[in-house]
Amino acid sequence: MSGVTDLPFRQLAFRFGAGLVVTEMVASRELVFNAAESWSRLKGAGLTPHMVQLAGREARWLAQAAVIAEANGADIIDINMGCPAKKVIGGYAGSALMREPDHALSLIEATVKAVKIPVTVKMRLGWDETSINAPEIAARAEAAGVQLITVHGRTRMQFYEGRADWDAIAAVRAAIRIPLIANGDVETVEDAHEILRRSGADAVMVGRSCQGRPWHAGVLAGHPGPQADAIPDLVIDHYQMMLEHYGADVGIRHARKHLGWYLDRHAPELAAQAKAAIMTSKDAGFVADALRRALNDPQAKARQEAA
Repeated sequence: MSGVTDLPFRQLAFRFGAGLVVTEMVASRELVFNAAESWSRLKGAGLTPHMVQLAGREARWLAQAAVIAEANGADIIDINMGCPAKKVIGGYAGSALMREPDHALSLIEATVKAVKIPVTVKMRLGWDETSINAPEIAARAEAAGVQLITVHGRTRMQFYEGRADWDAIAAVRAAIRIPLIANGDVETVEDAHEILRRSGADAVMVGRSCQGRPWHAGVLAGHPGPQADAIPDLVIDHYQMMLEHYGADVGIRHARKHLGWYLDRHAPELAAQAKAAIMTSKDAGFVADALRRALNDPQAKARQEAA
């Protein structure tokens, strides 16, 4: 999730038991040309295994970016063929590659040949309901040397609307022998068991359900989450980690969406004016104090304990 699963977020997810965390999407050409943002997204900070997701349209940039990632500590390269964002598909990358399987395979082949570490692919079911080609692409990717496939159970044109089709992922399972990860609308432990049963996948990937609770992947995997009275300190710790990672000015801006998710999930009764003050303040000390008050409110603590 670009703009969400940055290094501080992944560090928290890993701390609470996520089995594998993946970087934000790194634009391959920008990495080759030393863009600062791409290098920031590449950082692993000791998380093992370090899985780097690359996006791109041209084989030469993907291959060169994979070499750079490997040289800088990547243990796994993941090729993004699933992002539905207009900015990404406008550059004919992400899920747009599913409209051109032959071209997509040329990117996969170049990346696999360029590095010694495993290469994986993340995709959707297809571009739209008339072109469900994930099984075909997955089988060809396996033949090209890809070692794991992740499938989100929607087409690109569905974006995030409706429900992910867990049953449709089973066709990919039937087409490949390598490990398969299923993704889409997994919120609960029961969801995780059900998507595994219906898709035949080997593992589950979660994304949006971790917004406002970066520990949730670990909880789904059977690890304990934080106690309710620990959540205020954890949220403030996350906030401070972001300020350290990005620098104060940029970190405050990047943190706002996370603070909104935390407050929506753990303090939904907070008055709109108080929430707006937290979300718009440039004073890190004020934000930390206000978060602590909001999340320590008796109603918020009761909601956290119920969750």
